[in-house]
Parts: sequence; structure tokens; C-alpha cells
Amino acid sequence: MKKMMFRVAATATIALLASGAQAETRLTMSSWLPSGHPLVRDVMVPWANSVEEATEGRVKVVMLPSALGHPKVHYDIAREGQADITYGGHGYTPGRFKLYKMVEFPFGGDSAVGTSVAYWKVYNEYLKPAGEHDDVKLLGLFTHGPGHIHNSKRTVNSAEDMKGLKLRVGGGVASDLASALGAVAIQKPSSSSYELISSGVADGTLFPHESVVAFNIQDKVTHSTLVPGGTHNFSFYLAMNKDRFEALPEEDQKAIESVSGEAFARLAGSMWDTQDAKGLEAMKANGNEIVTAGESFLTEIGNASAPMEAEWLETAAEMGVDGKAALEAFRSLSHQK
Repeated sequence: MKKMMFRVAATATIALLASGAQAETRLTMSSWLPSGHPLVRDVMVPWANSVEEATEGRVKVVMLPSALGHPKVHYDIAREGQADITYGGHGYTPGRFKLYKMVEFPFGGDSAVGTSVAYWKVYNEYLKPAGEHDDVKLLGLFTHGPGHIHNSKRTVNSAEDMKGLKLRVGGGVASDLASALGAVAIQKPSSSSYELISSGVADGTLFPHESVVAFNIQDKVTHSTLVPGGTHNFSFYLAMNKDRFEALPEEDQKAIESVSGEAFARLAGSMWDTQDAKGLEAMKANGNEIVTAGESFLTEIGNASAPMEAEWLETAAEMGVDGKAALEAFRSLSHQK
């Protein structure tokens, strides 16, 4: 009897240990933004929690205490498996990715939820076959809110006003547009904004409202020009090491996918929209000059971006993508929330 009870207890202990072992699947995430940044606090952390909940505790995403490298290498950090999961901006590595520019042209939309959800849908229908992300498991795509012009020097309401302004930009269309309008584009990640602007290396930046406050430059860039639909947008990815994802049980793969993709796009977009509204209020409360771009300036912005769009359409065609249909679908969907 005692032997039988011992065997039953031992079997139960083994079962518990096995259950505990399943709960120990830990996926590391490298994050290059400060822990208090809304993208980390209100998107990455809640998403990590949703992964654990969706997998019933079998998978846990663990944020590493410090970034494993510069923002521009985070795609490779996931691809090579230095960390299991990373996020970053496509524009941080010029020339590597091409199709993402679809979401970055001016006047893309006034809501980050709209542009982010549209991006995920259009990517899967039109852009995915080009294979730009085949070397990772792409978990999400999203954009920040519409970009606007913020600077420390003067009111900007024409291309002439833009001439000579040194603007920190993240790359991609924002960099090309700033240059086309006569500004000096300084391509650096958003995390360098305060240092560049406070030191005078940069006069300002193209940023959504949220980022002005998040990077504490509202006292530095006291002249803001709001551009309906945005001067640009910025394309972000959420990526996972492909082998690591495929090694997970199928039920956990499906669970992670259920809280990623469109769900993640809505989560990220909602954060940007909420924070953009708060950022604009904070800029107003700070007494900053805030103007809205006039029709002539909007025309100048459109004319400056037209060659970029034409070039993108050619590139898309070379990659076997119907760029015209993709762009039309994105612009239609991006105005839906």
C-alpha cells in the first residue's frame, strides 16, 4: 500500500514538473527604447502579457534589461537569434527593405489605428509574396501617427521656410521628403532626438505629436506646423526568430498569432492615437506656436513626394507586386478605424 501511494505521489510529482517545464518556455525581447516610452509600456509589455495569457502560461516573453545593439541592427538580432523577438523601423536600414515605403508617403491618414491595420491587411494581400521578411517570423507591422514639422527656428508654411533647417529624421520617406523640401536631413533614430536638438546639431524633426513630448523636446521645438494626413508616416515591424517560432508547439504558434497581426496593429495604433492627442495638448499648454499647413504648402509637399511615389511603383513592379492596387487599397483602408 505504501509502495503504491509512493508511486502515485511520484507520478503526480513528475506530472507537475512536466507542467512546470512547459511553463518555462521563455522568449527574450530586445528593446532599444526606454522602459517608460509608451511603445514599450503600453504596447510591448501588454502584448507580452497577452502572449502569456493566450498560451495559458506556457510561453512568457521576457524583456531584456538592456538593448542588444543599435536600433538599426534589431532586425538581424531577431534573424540571428541573439534575442527571440525584436521591433524596429524599416527606415533605419536604408536600401534593405523597399516595399514599406507604401505607408510612409505624405497624407496617408490621421489615425495610427487606421494606417496600422490597413498596413497589416495590405501587406498580407499584396506585399508578402515579395519575401522581404521571409528570414524571420513577422508578427506585426504598424505605423506611428501622422508626422508633422517641429523646429526651434521659425514658422514653417512653405518649402522656402524649410530651406536650410537641419531636421532629425528616421529614414525612409521622411528623409527623402525633408531633403526634397530644402531641409538638411540628419538620419538618426528617434532616441537621439533630444541630444541632437538640445545641442544644436539639429534644428528640429519630423515627428508625430506624441514623440515631441516622449523625447522631452517640447521646450526646444517651439514652432510646429500641422500637416493634415501627415508629412509622412513611419513603418515599424515586430519580428521573431523563425526557427524559434517554428520550434514551438502548433497550439502556441496559433495562440501567439491570435494576439499579433491585426490585433497587435490595433494595440499599437491605439497607443499612438491616444498619445498624439496628449502630446498636442502638452504642446499647446507649453505655449508653442502651432499652425496648420496651407493649401499651397500642401501642394508643395505633394509635388515633392510625387517622384518618390513613382519610383516606388516601379520598384514594386520589379518585385512582382501590383503597387498601384496595393497603394489604392492602403489609402482606402487607412481612413477606416
